[in-house]
Amino acid sequence: MTTTSPPPGGPRVGIVVTDVYGAQDPDHDTPPLLAALRARGLDARAVVWHADEDWAAFDLLVLRSPWDYPERFAQLTAWLDHVDAVTCVQNPPALVRWNLDKRYLAQLADLGVAVVPTTYRTSLDDVRGDLAAHADAHVVLKPTVSAGARDTGLFRADDERALALAARILTAGGTVMVQPEVPELSDGLEKAVYLVDGELTHAIAKGALLAPGGGLRGGTYVEHPRQVAVSADEAAFARRVLDAVARATGLGTPLYARVDLVDSAEHGRVLLEAELFEPALNLHVVPHVTPIVAAAIERRLARSAPER
Repeated sequence: MTTTSPPPGGPRVGIVVTDVYGAQDPDHDTPPLLAALRARGLDARAVVWHADEDWAAFDLLVLRSPWDYPERFAQLTAWLDHVDAVTCVQNPPALVRWNLDKRYLAQLADLGVAVVPTTYRTSLDDVRGDLAAHADAHVVLKPTVSAGARDTGLFRADDERALALAARILTAGGTVMVQPEVPELSDGLEKAVYLVDGELTHAIAKGALLAPGGGLRGGTYVEHPRQVAVSADEAAFARRVLDAVARATGLGTPLYARVDLVDSAEHGRVLLEAELFEPALNLHVVPHVTPIVAAAIERRLARSAPER
């Protein structure tokens, strides 16, 4: 990652990343964001979350692309506890911990947010019953803790590979989510709506990811992001999701949020995921959003100053 040198003497901001990215899933956001922060006089640099750092020396840490965390989950949770104790972190670790387990969707549903009908199973017999209930239809199975579509599959409900995936998730100590297929997702109609400090900035469509029969289209996780328009109703839906998050957690408005939604013929407009930890902002697709994010980070830095 090549960036300009940070200015000396300004408030220290760490943009939290990792050290290795897949060839098909690079971090496009950090270089332009660092440049924008440095243009504002901040001493900003990228920091690898599992590196040996003096985390207390930072005035603010901004979680951005620590995308190897599923393989180091216990290390991540311990690291979040540590940095939360020594400096200001955005989004806050308490919000991240809540967001890491997709059972938060059930909480949001209880608060009136429309979501895809989902069961959360900790036994193979219960998964088997769900699959039988869906008969000849297609279903999606995935763990409640996952990223990048890991251990996520789209199957016919009678496909033995669906039960095998469920068994693998359960054996690893996970909880299995079982959902009916939403055909509009296979048509690439999912929309990711982004909000920075609660204000809508842009929306991205990234295309369909799951291949029928399990696995990913093309065999690897590849997004094809393109900017798309946001209707007033979609924007209002995204804001209602953030309001429900604030009610569920008591943690206020996140610095950044990605609200994934789709309009389903069967279920109406539903929330797929509210990503509050490490969403790619796709700043290479929407460069005009970069200074908006930098300004929001500077505001959070100013707000945190009395706490430091």
